[in-house]
Amino acid sequence: MRLLLIRHGQTPSNLTHLLDTAEPGPALTDLGREQAEALPRTLAEEKIGALYASTLERARLTAAPLAAATGLDVQIRGGIRELSAGDLEMRGDDEAVSVYLTTAFAWSSGDTGRRMPGGEDGTEALGRFDSVVREAAGSGADTVAMVSHGAAIRMWVAARAANVDVSWASRHTLRNTGVVVLTGSPDEGWQALRWDGTPLGRPDSADPLTAA
Repeated sequence: MRLLLIRHGQTPSNLTHLLDTAEPGPALTDLGREQAEALPRTLAEEKIGALYASTLERARLTAAPLAAATGLDVQIRGGIRELSAGDLEMRGDDEAVSVYLTTAFAWSSGDTGRRMPGGEDGTEALGRFDSVVREAAGSGADTVAMVSHGAAIRMWVAARAANVDVSWASRHTLRNTGVVVLTGSPDEGWQALRWDGTPLGRPDSADPLTAA
């Protein structure tokens, strides 16, 4: 299966660098709406057969233009929502952001028992994301798009893709509406082909997002 993990469009909290993870969350800025409207063009060469979005408002709004362009229904799933910030919610100071990301990438490294202060642990976070990916893999679609969130995508890809480690994921952010392209399956594992425009490993010549 080909899996497209898409970060949502820009929100007001992105501009102020806040850990804004609770439901329903903010809507998109004007730029965020423009980014969402551009997604069908960005992914025009992809033959998307199933479309998912998290329960947060920004993800659903980002998925809407893609749904309109493909004629697909958006499957709303809480499992791919952003990593809960817990007690760090709505903080944007360096200490809070450091604790949040350090905890998330500890999960990617296998320390899944570590808990976000006042929030979920890695077993819970990875488990809920895994469950949606496994559902999508059973949908019969060759290519699945999921509109999710920056920290959740980076954490999950670093944990599950054979060619993306924590060092890479921690050093490479994911811009709004940036896409991570993977191939594989829940049982056989995952290989990342492209990270927000950057080819990874040995680029696949058949990959429309890596072809020059």
